Amino acid sequence: MGNMLQYRGYYGSIEASPEDNCLFGKLQFIRALVSYEGQTVAELTQAFQAAVDDYLADCGTLGRTPEVPCKGSFNVRVGHDLHLAASVAANRQHITLNDLTRRALSEYIAHHS
Repeated sequence: MGNMLQYRGYYGSIEASPEDNCLFGKLQFIRALVSYEGQTVAELTQAFQAAVDDYLADCGTLGRTPEVPCKGSFNVRVGHDLHLAASVAANRQHITLNDLTRRALSEYIAHHS
């Protein structure tokens, strides 16, 4: 994941602010806004890990379940023609549209990672 940090199942962005001469980022794939910053990559990584730890601790203190990155389902708008074609293809293979989509995504990721 070239431009992302990973820690305890959470992912964070890596951005640069030339105006402020610093690096910054935020947790990705969750709704909560959790940000961090540092002057170097090492500082940014440390701040990211601390932000994840603080987020999890805050959730525990508040009695909230921490958000999990990517809950496992999402809506995709593909247009009528592609939706119909995919539904027909899934039906012909005796699988669900979800299974067809899961297979297509898995194949794409395997060939483009």
